[in-house]
Amino acid sequence: MSGILDAHLHLWDPAARHHDWLDGQPALQRRFGPEDVDAGRHALTGAVFVQADCRDDEALDEVRWVQEIGPPLVRGIVAYAPVHRGAGAEPVLAELARTPLVVGVRRLLQGRPAREIVDPQLAEGVRLLAERDLTFDLCVTHDQLPAAADLVERCPDTAFVLDHLGKPPVAAGLLDPWRGDLARLAAFPNVACKLSGLATEARPGWSSADVRPYLEHALDVFGPRRCMIGSDWPVVTLAGTTEQWFGAVLDVVGELAPEEEDAVLSATAAATYGIDR
Repeated sequence: MSGILDAHLHLWDPAARHHDWLDGQPALQRRFGPEDVDAGRHALTGAVFVQADCRDDEALDEVRWVQEIGPPLVRGIVAYAPVHRGAGAEPVLAELARTPLVVGVRRLLQGRPAREIVDPQLAEGVRLLAERDLTFDLCVTHDQLPAAADLVERCPDTAFVLDHLGKPPVAAGLLDPWRGDLARLAAFPNVACKLSGLATEARPGWSSADVRPYLEHALDVFGPRRCMIGSDWPVVTLAGTTEQWFGAVLDVVGELAPEEEDAVLSATAAATYGIDR
């Protein structure tokens, strides 16, 4: 088994930037730096930092901080950019393009009404990413997948990465209509999928069996070469450990051919984000 390139990892320091979503999460209300990362028995070859939803006016400072303290663990940065402003996002994108580790952009869409996801101005901003060879991380919930597919259809030249398999209702054990909606998204060749984030969508005390059907379906519709493993650390610690999550993914991925396993563990993330292995 090759080492793991973690495609989805967060770092933050609440003393330096405001993360309003951390209110009510006392276990996460502290600095999490690269020195705190613990993958257990699994060896990391690197990680992709994904913006941790600080306030918009602090987002460039977040990028500068990670650029400084992240390496050698952090191999790429998915930064916040106001792509919902369409062409108005250009100055921020220009700044990000000058930052060596920035490989992609994310603006959280989860919880937002469908009309915002299909807004032509958002599509205009997301299309700008292709001109700068930046990806767009799609962070949506399962009920937003149809709107996300509409956005992808409008941006054929932009590379998309779906976070957390679209956050299916794992705790309820429901597979539909998520399965069909994910298959529709997977039909677009410019979309990849992160095998991440299901621990916090599952019931307390979850097991590998609880998440296996979702992982198997994602691998089936996207194929291993468009799937990548991610820890969602340190959010995953609310529902277990990185080792437990990686173990659940490996229970499924370990049944693939060696080259397909290698794709999920590192090659897909490296190719998608333009990271040397």
